[in-house]
Amino acid sequence: MDGKNRKDIYPGLEVDIILKKDQRSGKLTRGIVANLLTSAPFHSRGIKVRLEDGQVGRVAEIVDEL
Repeated sequence: MDGKNRKDIYPGLEVDIILKKDQRSGKLTRGIVANLLTSAPFHSRGIKVRLEDGQVGRVAEIVDEL
């Protein structure tokens, strides 16, 4: 599932994100969502989140749903 809808993403979810520095290459970073930073219900490039390790990026893919 992609990460464009805010309702699909919540703290504790395992996701792949694209960091700002990796937007050109499309390199994915895997981690656990700590906070949702996008307040809109939908974003065409992915909902922006902060991972538990502090990295910030847009959700490209939801890895694991609880």
